[in-house]
Amino acid sequence: MEAAYSSVAVGDSREKPTVPLAADLRLVEIPLPRPAKGRFQQAIRIGEAVADVLTITLTIVSGYLAYRHLALGRHVHYPTATLLEVAIGFAVIMVLMLDRAGAYERCNSLLRVRETEQILRVSAQTALIALVVSFFSNVLFSRWLLVLCVVLIPLALFVQKTLVYLLINTFHARGYGIERVLIYGAGRTGRRVYSALKRSPRLGLNPVLFVDDDPTKTGSEVFEMGYERRRSAAVLAGPVRREMLENHAISLVIVAAPMMRDKFLRTVEAAFGANATVSFVPSHFFSSDSLMNYQDVDGVLLASFGKSARRLGYEATKRLLDMVCAALLLVVGFPLFLLLSAIVKLDSRGPVLFKQQRVGRDGKLFQMYKFRTMHIDAPAYALSPQSSDDPRITRFGRFLRKTSLDEVPQLLNVLNGEMSLVGPRPEMPFIVERYEDRHRQRLQVKPGLTGLWQLSGDRAFLIHENIEYDLYYIQHCNIFMDLAILLHTSIFAMRGI
Repeated sequence: MEAAYSSVAVGDSREKPTVPLAADLRLVEIPLPRPAKGRFQQAIRIGEAVADVLTITLTIVSGYLAYRHLALGRHVHYPTATLLEVAIGFAVIMVLMLDRAGAYERCNSLLRVRETEQILRVSAQTALIALVVSFFSNVLFSRWLLVLCVVLIPLALFVQKTLVYLLINTFHARGYGIERVLIYGAGRTGRRVYSALKRSPRLGLNPVLFVDDDPTKTGSEVFEMGYERRRSAAVLAGPVRREMLENHAISLVIVAAPMMRDKFLRTVEAAFGANATVSFVPSHFFSSDSLMNYQDVDGVLLASFGKSARRLGYEATKRLLDMVCAALLLVVGFPLFLLLSAIVKLDSRGPVLFKQQRVGRDGKLFQMYKFRTMHIDAPAYALSPQSSDDPRITRFGRFLRKTSLDEVPQLLNVLNGEMSLVGPRPEMPFIVERYEDRHRQRLQVKPGLTGLWQLSGDRAFLIHENIEYDLYYIQHCNIFMDLAILLHTSIFAMRGI
């Protein structure tokens, strides 16, 4: 998202680290106690933790039953009581580690990729703990059972958390735990905040009102980006006043537009008078918040700007993952690729593969491959079609683009080292020439087949208009986030089919 929120406690000399909601969307609050909302959120956190303990325990027991039934490796028998004790023990350890990683925080969103990343990371860490315990004690863990649990636990937690997500949405739909939100600023930033909150119902933040000082915007409605006549909120004339907040039962005010210091303080004062919280968008105060690092030094929050340092261990692991996965996919999917090639050839005149110059890491040009989805007389370098009804797209091309199967030949680019499985999408040279400094940060890493932007609702808009997803990835990328993005991409692609 375009913005990042920071929460600052007024009257307190300490600041708290920010928590991302969507792509680099952070909330730093000026909190006031709201017992009813707090109790609901606390109940949700406890319920999620208990559900995770039960899910992990049952998965370990199921893994053991599968291990015995399949007779994998050297058979190790565990008494039922011992099995339950070990399963519950590791479930509690995993939940404590998930809690420490922030998995039960309200703002643990980012398209649910962060949640999946935390599950994958903690599962791997717990497996390592099991190996260490087995090595330094008399407790014997079967390696086959450990492998089964490492595979099954993340999958079980993913399914369980999806069900919990639907349950929370049901509660919110009935009005439980909902906070009404006022957004100051009906411009692009405000509309994107509105869309992000509407697409993240688990947060329980319902934007119901806009306030703007621009008289041309007041009296109108703001719609969720990418939709017409779907979800909307009215725009009232500023400034933000206490009676306005009380009349609309506002619990949270989000400042999503530049505001002078005096006006900001008056907004905070009005919010405090109405027992509401204030959050703001620091990108209106700092131009490069995406590349800002936060460090808590004995209670003092320090912020620093700078490029992300290259991590050789991560890059080597990622390159190995790219090569292995790309090679396996090309071998396993070869019959399907032949079939797709034949249909492309029969569907319209022209070559099967479409080749185009794209800009890669550090601005280097490379030739990217795709299955051809447009007619041969379409311009080679132009903005991508925004609708399936675009006359440039062939009949079979519509199916390929909808399912993203047109991107499959880029596995060759991945094997060549020009692209990665996960990363910012590569842009055409004429678009990169128009980049501002903040857009050029995308060129710090290899472009990828998929990424956060492809999983977001903003994929309907141009890539360079949604730079914040890529900037967030560049700042926070790790091997578990890559695996989480690949998992979510697979599910997304299956829905397309």
